[in-house]
Amino acid sequence: MAKIDLDKMLAKVKATQWSLADIDWDAPGADRITDEQWPRLKEFMADLMWIEHVGARAFAAMSKKAPTDTLRELYSYFHAEEQRHANAEMALMKRWGMLDGDELPEPNINLRLVIEWLDRYSDEMPVYVLGTVVPMLEIALDGALCKFLLDTVDDPVCHQAFEKINDDESRHLGVGFTVMEMQGHGATYTRMVTMAARLMDPRLILGIASYFPLLNKMRDNVVAMGLSEEKLYECMGKFEKIGGRTEDGRRNPWFQIIRLHSRWVVNRDNRLYHTPVDAIVKVTSYIPRRALPAVPSWVRELTYRPTA
Repeated sequence: MAKIDLDKMLAKVKATQWSLADIDWDAPGADRITDEQWPRLKEFMADLMWIEHVGARAFAAMSKKAPTDTLRELYSYFHAEEQRHANAEMALMKRWGMLDGDELPEPNINLRLVIEWLDRYSDEMPVYVLGTVVPMLEIALDGALCKFLLDTVDDPVCHQAFEKINDDESRHLGVGFTVMEMQGHGATYTRMVTMAARLMDPRLILGIASYFPLLNKMRDNVVAMGLSEEKLYECMGKFEKIGGRTEDGRRNPWFQIIRLHSRWVVNRDNRLYHTPVDAIVKVTSYIPRRALPAVPSWVRELTYRPTA
Protein backbone atom coordinates (compact mmCIF):
# COMPACT_ATOMS: atom_id res chain seq x y z
CA MET A 1 0.00 0.00 0.00
CA ALA A 2 1.77 3.16 -1.22
CA LYS A 3 1.59 6.49 0.56
CA ILE A 4 -1.36 8.32 -0.95
CA ASP A 5 -2.14 11.86 -2.07
CA LEU A 6 -4.76 12.98 0.43
CA ASP A 7 -6.29 15.65 -1.85
CA LYS A 8 -6.81 13.09 -4.62
CA MET A 9 -8.23 10.66 -2.06
CA LEU A 10 -10.74 13.27 -0.89
CA ALA A 11 -11.90 13.79 -4.48
CA LYS A 12 -12.26 10.01 -4.91
CA VAL A 13 -14.23 9.69 -1.66
CA LYS A 14 -16.63 12.43 -2.77
CA ALA A 15 -17.10 10.74 -6.15
CA THR A 16 -17.86 7.27 -4.71
CA GLN A 17 -20.57 8.00 -2.17
CA TRP A 18 -23.49 5.57 -2.07
CA SER A 19 -26.68 5.09 -0.10
CA LEU A 20 -28.78 2.22 1.18
CA ALA A 21 -31.34 3.11 -1.49
CA ASP A 22 -28.83 1.88 -4.12
CA ILE A 23 -29.43 -1.72 -2.96
CA ASP A 24 -32.61 -3.76 -3.48
CA TRP A 25 -33.07 -5.14 0.02
CA ASP A 26 -36.08 -7.22 -1.10
CA ALA A 27 -34.18 -9.08 -3.85
CA PRO A 28 -34.19 -12.90 -3.73
CA GLY A 29 -31.66 -14.76 -1.59
CA ALA A 30 -32.64 -14.03 2.01
CA ASP A 31 -33.78 -17.64 2.42
CA ARG A 32 -30.20 -18.84 1.90
CA ILE A 33 -29.50 -18.18 5.58
CA THR A 34 -29.88 -21.61 7.19
CA ASP A 35 -31.66 -22.30 10.47
CA GLU A 36 -28.32 -23.43 11.88
CA GLN A 37 -26.57 -20.19 10.88
CA TRP A 38 -29.30 -17.81 12.02
CA PRO A 39 -28.79 -17.57 15.83
CA ARG A 40 -25.02 -17.10 15.75
CA LEU A 41 -25.20 -14.88 12.67
CA LYS A 42 -27.60 -12.57 14.50
CA GLU A 43 -25.09 -12.06 17.33
CA PHE A 44 -22.22 -11.79 14.85
CA MET A 45 -23.99 -9.08 12.82
CA ALA A 46 -24.85 -7.13 15.95
CA ASP A 47 -21.18 -7.09 16.96
CA LEU A 48 -20.09 -6.09 13.46
CA MET A 49 -22.64 -3.27 13.34
CA TRP A 50 -21.46 -1.84 16.66
CA ILE A 51 -17.80 -2.06 15.63
CA GLU A 52 -18.70 0.12 12.64
CA HIS A 53 -20.27 2.65 14.98
CA VAL A 54 -17.20 2.61 17.22
CA GLY A 55 -15.21 3.59 14.14
CA ALA A 56 -17.76 6.29 13.29
CA ARG A 57 -17.43 7.90 16.73
CA ALA A 58 -13.63 7.82 16.53
CA PHE A 59 -13.65 9.48 13.09
CA ALA A 60 -16.06 12.13 14.38
CA ALA A 61 -13.56 12.99 17.13
CA MET A 62 -10.63 13.01 14.69
CA SER A 63 -12.45 15.31 12.27
CA LYS A 64 -12.51 18.05 14.92
CA LYS A 65 -8.77 18.27 15.45
CA ALA A 66 -7.01 16.84 12.38
CA PRO A 67 -3.98 18.97 11.41
CA THR A 68 -5.17 19.90 7.87
CA ASP A 69 -8.44 20.92 6.21
CA THR A 70 -8.20 17.94 3.86
CA LEU A 71 -7.89 15.45 6.71
CA ARG A 72 -10.71 17.07 8.65
CA GLU A 73 -12.99 16.72 5.62
CA LEU A 74 -11.86 13.14 4.97
CA TYR A 75 -12.58 12.13 8.56
CA SER A 76 -16.01 13.77 8.35
CA TYR A 77 -16.80 11.63 5.30
CA PHE A 78 -15.41 8.54 7.02
CA HIS A 79 -17.63 9.23 10.04
CA ALA A 80 -20.70 9.24 7.76
CA GLU A 81 -19.49 6.15 5.88
CA GLU A 82 -19.03 4.11 9.05
CA GLN A 83 -22.56 5.03 10.10
CA ARG A 84 -23.77 3.97 6.65
CA HIS A 85 -21.99 0.63 7.05
CA ALA A 86 -23.74 0.10 10.38
CA ASN A 87 -27.05 0.99 8.76
CA ALA A 88 -26.44 -1.45 5.90
CA GLU A 89 -25.66 -4.22 8.36
CA MET A 90 -28.86 -3.43 10.22
CA ALA A 91 -30.71 -3.60 6.90
CA LEU A 92 -29.28 -7.10 6.37
CA MET A 93 -30.41 -8.10 9.85
CA LYS A 94 -33.88 -6.75 9.06
CA ARG A 95 -33.87 -8.68 5.76
CA TRP A 96 -32.98 -11.88 7.60
CA GLY A 97 -35.71 -11.41 10.23
CA MET A 98 -33.33 -10.61 13.08
CA LEU A 99 -34.91 -7.29 14.16
CA ASP A 100 -38.40 -6.50 15.41
CA GLY A 101 -39.74 -3.13 14.34
CA ASP A 102 -37.23 -0.31 14.88
CA GLU A 103 -35.28 -2.03 17.64
CA LEU A 104 -31.50 -1.69 17.79
CA PRO A 105 -29.38 -4.82 18.21
CA GLU A 106 -27.78 -5.08 21.65
CA PRO A 107 -23.99 -4.61 21.70
CA ASN A 108 -22.02 -7.07 23.78
CA ILE A 109 -20.90 -5.68 27.14
CA ASN A 110 -17.31 -5.06 26.05
CA LEU A 111 -18.39 -3.12 22.99
CA ARG A 112 -20.82 -1.19 25.17
CA LEU A 113 -17.99 -0.19 27.52
CA VAL A 114 -15.86 1.01 24.59
CA ILE A 115 -18.81 3.02 23.26
CA GLU A 116 -19.23 4.64 26.67
CA TRP A 117 -15.52 5.54 26.79
CA LEU A 118 -15.64 7.01 23.28
CA ASP A 119 -18.67 9.10 24.16
CA ARG A 120 -16.97 10.53 27.24
CA TYR A 121 -13.36 10.95 26.18
CA SER A 122 -12.67 10.54 22.45
CA ASP A 123 -13.03 14.26 21.72
CA GLU A 124 -10.22 14.90 24.21
CA MET A 125 -7.82 12.33 22.74
CA PRO A 126 -5.06 13.45 20.32
CA VAL A 127 -5.47 12.54 16.66
CA TYR A 128 -2.23 10.54 16.73
CA VAL A 129 -3.66 8.16 19.37
CA LEU A 130 -6.98 7.47 17.65
CA GLY A 131 -5.24 7.60 14.26
CA THR A 132 -3.18 4.54 15.20
CA VAL A 133 -5.81 2.51 17.06
CA VAL A 134 -8.51 2.87 14.39
CA PRO A 135 -6.46 1.24 11.57
CA MET A 136 -5.74 -1.71 13.87
CA LEU A 137 -9.45 -2.18 14.63
CA GLU A 138 -10.38 -1.82 10.97
CA ILE A 139 -7.76 -4.16 9.57
CA ALA A 140 -8.19 -6.77 12.31
CA LEU A 141 -11.85 -6.82 13.27
CA ASP A 142 -13.47 -5.41 10.12
CA GLY A 143 -11.11 -7.34 7.88
CA ALA A 144 -11.50 -10.69 9.58
CA LEU A 145 -15.23 -10.40 10.24
CA CYS A 146 -16.20 -9.15 6.79
CA LYS A 147 -14.14 -11.79 4.98
CA PHE A 148 -15.58 -14.54 7.17
CA LEU A 149 -19.11 -13.27 6.54
CA LEU A 150 -18.65 -13.32 2.77
CA ASP A 151 -17.10 -16.80 2.90
CA THR A 152 -20.02 -18.26 4.86
CA VAL A 153 -23.15 -16.36 3.76
CA ASP A 154 -24.59 -17.10 0.32
CA ASP A 155 -27.07 -14.21 0.10
CA PRO A 156 -26.20 -12.11 -3.01
CA VAL A 157 -27.54 -8.92 -1.39
CA CYS A 158 -25.06 -9.39 1.46
CA HIS A 159 -22.24 -9.63 -1.07
CA GLN A 160 -23.50 -6.54 -2.92
CA ALA A 161 -23.61 -4.51 0.30
CA PHE A 162 -20.17 -5.61 1.42
CA GLU A 163 -18.61 -4.86 -1.96
CA LYS A 164 -19.49 -1.23 -1.27
CA ILE A 165 -18.49 -1.40 2.39
CA ASN A 166 -15.11 -2.96 1.62
CA ASP A 167 -14.36 -0.30 -1.01
CA ASP A 168 -14.93 2.36 1.65
CA GLU A 169 -12.82 0.51 4.20
CA SER A 170 -9.89 0.22 1.79
CA ARG A 171 -9.85 4.02 1.52
CA HIS A 172 -10.08 4.40 5.30
CA LEU A 173 -7.04 2.16 5.68
CA GLY A 174 -5.11 3.94 2.94
CA VAL A 175 -5.59 7.25 4.72
CA GLY A 176 -4.98 5.70 8.14
CA PHE A 177 -1.58 4.23 7.26
CA THR A 178 -0.54 7.38 5.39
CA VAL A 179 -1.34 9.49 8.45
CA MET A 180 0.60 7.08 10.67
CA GLU A 181 3.64 7.64 8.47
CA MET A 182 3.12 11.41 8.60
CA GLN A 183 3.08 11.20 12.39
CA GLY A 184 6.33 9.23 12.37
CA HIS A 185 8.14 11.67 10.09
CA GLY A 186 10.91 13.36 12.07
CA ALA A 187 9.90 11.75 15.37
CA THR A 188 12.15 12.98 18.17
CA TYR A 189 13.00 12.31 21.77
CA THR A 190 10.54 15.07 22.71
CA ARG A 191 7.73 13.18 21.01
CA MET A 192 8.62 10.05 22.97
CA VAL A 193 8.46 12.02 26.22
CA THR A 194 5.08 13.46 25.20
CA MET A 195 3.82 9.95 24.42
CA ALA A 196 4.98 8.66 27.80
CA ALA A 197 3.13 11.50 29.52
CA ARG A 198 -0.02 10.73 27.53
CA LEU A 199 0.15 7.10 28.64
CA MET A 200 -0.24 8.32 32.22
CA ASP A 201 -3.50 10.12 31.36
CA PRO A 202 -6.27 8.40 33.41
CA ARG A 203 -8.69 8.80 30.50
CA LEU A 204 -6.38 6.89 28.19
CA ILE A 205 -5.80 4.24 30.84
CA LEU A 206 -9.58 3.74 31.02
CA GLY A 207 -9.65 3.40 27.23
CA ILE A 208 -6.91 0.77 27.33
CA ALA A 209 -8.81 -1.07 30.07
CA SER A 210 -11.81 -1.38 27.74
CA TYR A 211 -9.85 -1.95 24.50
CA PHE A 212 -7.83 -4.96 25.69
CA PRO A 213 -10.81 -7.13 26.73
CA LEU A 214 -12.74 -6.08 23.62
CA LEU A 215 -10.18 -7.79 21.37
CA ASN A 216 -10.25 -10.97 23.46
CA LYS A 217 -14.05 -10.95 23.52
CA MET A 218 -14.21 -10.57 19.74
CA ARG A 219 -11.69 -13.40 19.40
CA ASP A 220 -14.03 -15.62 21.41
CA ASN A 221 -17.02 -14.56 19.31
CA VAL A 222 -15.41 -15.23 15.93
CA VAL A 223 -14.16 -18.60 17.11
CA ALA A 224 -17.72 -19.44 18.21
CA MET A 225 -18.87 -18.61 14.67
CA GLY A 226 -16.30 -21.00 13.20
CA LEU A 227 -13.47 -18.64 12.25
CA SER A 228 -10.08 -19.88 13.39
CA GLU A 229 -7.99 -17.69 15.66
CA GLU A 230 -5.19 -17.95 13.12
CA LYS A 231 -7.29 -16.15 10.48
CA LEU A 232 -7.97 -13.32 12.90
CA TYR A 233 -4.30 -13.13 13.82
CA GLU A 234 -3.30 -13.05 10.15
CA CYS A 235 -5.40 -9.91 9.75
CA MET A 236 -3.78 -8.37 12.84
CA GLY A 237 -0.38 -9.20 11.37
CA LYS A 238 -1.19 -7.01 8.36
CA PHE A 239 -1.19 -3.99 10.67
CA GLU A 240 2.45 -4.58 11.53
CA LYS A 241 3.41 -5.41 7.95
CA ILE A 242 1.75 -2.37 6.35
CA GLY A 243 2.26 0.11 9.18
CA GLY A 244 5.95 -0.73 9.43
CA ARG A 245 6.75 -0.85 5.72
CA THR A 246 8.62 2.49 5.80
CA GLU A 247 11.08 4.10 8.19
CA ASP A 248 8.58 6.88 8.96
CA GLY A 249 5.94 4.31 9.83
CA ARG A 250 8.29 2.41 12.11
CA ARG A 251 9.33 5.66 13.77
CA ASN A 252 5.79 6.41 14.89
CA PRO A 253 5.90 5.60 18.64
CA TRP A 254 2.18 4.76 18.77
CA PHE A 255 2.63 2.25 15.96
CA GLN A 256 5.32 0.57 18.05
CA ILE A 257 2.98 0.34 21.06
CA ILE A 258 0.05 -1.08 19.05
CA ARG A 259 2.40 -3.49 17.28
CA LEU A 260 3.74 -4.76 20.61
CA HIS A 261 0.22 -5.23 21.93
CA SER A 262 -0.87 -7.10 18.81
CA ARG A 263 2.02 -9.53 19.37
CA TRP A 264 0.76 -10.15 22.91
CA VAL A 265 -2.75 -10.80 21.57
CA VAL A 266 -1.68 -13.35 18.96
CA ASN A 267 0.63 -15.20 21.36
CA ARG A 268 -1.77 -17.47 23.24
CA ASP A 269 1.16 -18.75 25.32
CA ASN A 270 1.57 -15.30 26.86
CA ARG A 271 -0.30 -16.08 30.06
CA LEU A 272 0.85 -12.86 31.72
CA TYR A 273 -1.35 -11.05 29.23
CA HIS A 274 -4.19 -13.43 28.40
CA THR A 275 -4.99 -14.71 31.90
CA PRO A 276 -5.91 -11.30 33.38
CA VAL A 277 -7.55 -10.02 30.18
CA ASP A 278 -9.66 -13.16 29.78
CA ALA A 279 -10.62 -12.78 33.44
CA ILE A 280 -11.79 -9.22 32.74
CA VAL A 281 -13.90 -10.48 29.84
CA LYS A 282 -15.51 -13.02 32.16
CA VAL A 283 -16.13 -10.49 34.94
CA THR A 284 -17.62 -7.88 32.60
CA SER A 285 -20.06 -10.48 31.25
CA TYR A 286 -21.77 -10.37 34.66
CA ILE A 287 -22.38 -6.61 34.56
CA PRO A 288 -26.17 -6.16 34.45
CA ARG A 289 -27.23 -4.02 31.51
CA ARG A 290 -29.37 -1.90 33.79
CA ALA A 291 -26.18 -0.85 35.59
CA LEU A 292 -24.76 0.69 32.42
CA PRO A 293 -25.41 4.35 31.52
CA ALA A 294 -28.03 5.12 28.90
CA VAL A 295 -26.93 4.49 25.32
CA PRO A 296 -25.48 7.75 23.91
CA SER A 297 -27.92 9.84 21.89
CA TRP A 298 -25.78 9.63 18.72
CA VAL A 299 -26.53 5.90 18.57
CA ARG A 300 -30.12 6.81 17.66
CA GLU A 301 -28.89 7.95 14.25
CA LEU A 302 -28.71 4.28 13.26
CA THR A 303 -31.44 3.01 10.99
CA TYR A 304 -31.96 0.10 8.65
CA ARG A 305 -34.28 2.21 6.45
CA PRO A 306 -32.93 2.66 2.89
CA THR A 307 -32.97 6.46 2.74
CA ALA A 308 -30.88 8.35 0.20
